[in-house]
Amino acid sequence: MKRFLSAALLLSCLCATAVAAEKPNIVLLFVDDLGWNSLGYRNPELFETPNIDQLASDGIDFQQCYVASPTCSPSRSTLLTGKHPARLKMVRHITDKPKGVKFIYDDQGRATHHLLINDPAQFPSKNWVDLEQVTYAEALKSHGYYNLFLGKWHLGPKEFHPIHQGFDRQIGTTDHGSPSNYYPDYFKDEDVLQEETEAYLTDKLTDETVEFIDGYSKDQPFMISLWYYNVHTPNIGRKDLVPRFEGREGLEGKRAQYAAQVGAVDESVGRVRAALKAKGIDQNTIIIFTSDQGSLYEWEPYRGGKRVDTLCEGGARVPFVVSWPGVTKSGTTNDSIIQTTDVFPTLVELVGGNPADDEDLDGVSLLSTIRENSELQRDKPIYGYRAYEDLYVSVREGDWKLLGYRSGKTSLYNVVEDRSEKHDVAAEHPEIVSQLVKKLKAWEQKMEVEQYSGVQ
Repeated sequence: MKRFLSAALLLSCLCATAVAAEKPNIVLLFVDDLGWNSLGYRNPELFETPNIDQLASDGIDFQQCYVASPTCSPSRSTLLTGKHPARLKMVRHITDKPKGVKFIYDDQGRATHHLLINDPAQFPSKNWVDLEQVTYAEALKSHGYYNLFLGKWHLGPKEFHPIHQGFDRQIGTTDHGSPSNYYPDYFKDEDVLQEETEAYLTDKLTDETVEFIDGYSKDQPFMISLWYYNVHTPNIGRKDLVPRFEGREGLEGKRAQYAAQVGAVDESVGRVRAALKAKGIDQNTIIIFTSDQGSLYEWEPYRGGKRVDTLCEGGARVPFVVSWPGVTKSGTTNDSIIQTTDVFPTLVELVGGNPADDEDLDGVSLLSTIRENSELQRDKPIYGYRAYEDLYVSVREGDWKLLGYRSGKTSLYNVVEDRSEKHDVAAEHPEIVSQLVKKLKAWEQKMEVEQYSGVQ
């Protein structure tokens, strides 16, 4: 009888192991405000990122990834749901600060939306992601995944936190978009991570991630969502890293602190990969690395950043790397035009689901593109959208990019030949402008935001 029980137990363990092996673990590393070329292998004179460089070398490095709305909260909402922020009506970062803001309240006295007084369109932006929205955590949970969330959420107050959106556990999550300090006390008015007295915030979150990997024993695959607070302001680099960058031409003032912040993230990436390898699961773990928007600072050759010309390449174009052992080939780059709306459907198909079962997804699955390193054939443009200032929308199709303004102005750039977007060629190509504006109008109607359009 004991022999039968032991055999049955062994068979059960083998089956559980086989199930876990069929579905890979997933690690999503989501950095805040990391510019496309704020990486060592793209800008070696200013940045040192050997671990991220190695990740890009080991996997597939997408060269043309764009954020649907390069802003803290909207970028996260689309990553989480696969829906464009314009559809979700979350077109600005969530704020509880009254300066320059007017709040809109519901019958329960909750501030459901806010208006930015200086916004030309007066677009009311949502203050949370509704619980009714299906998240990638909920989608993966239905396929047997355990979901861990660490770090920056910025998608609503506590009743809308990750543990209410399909994640099994959250660590280091607050209502805020940035810490008060990257050293303790990290958050002045929150009791999150208060037990820590010394560690740099990025290191603390990585410690928690490594501890989770080391101790994981569940008979199910996991997904780790490590959404860094770095490299958001305040620009406070890790103390031991800052001297390495101070004095370099191009890293004057806070830029040296920023470079040190990038360095801390890089070390984190290396530690997470080392933990996966030590656990013996690195060959069955997919790592996705990307960012929520461009840097606070402009870096050549791109125009724009987090606060100025944000829909230009410097603000909207971000790193996107996928490392999938046994599938992606080392040293692979891909020039497909992709968008962060594509993450949700990719994850769903990756774990065996059908993205078509989810309503109103605005992205497409990249699974076959990743497997085959093929060119993604989109049958429609990708759109960038924000509601802060005059410049509010971008339309990217092929080599062309249209910028649209609330005031009615449109600009056109060939962003393959003119990466820095210095030469507006709208006057030379009125037919292309007309085509893209026509598609933009149709898209705005589909998103139900046509009343805020600047291209009537």
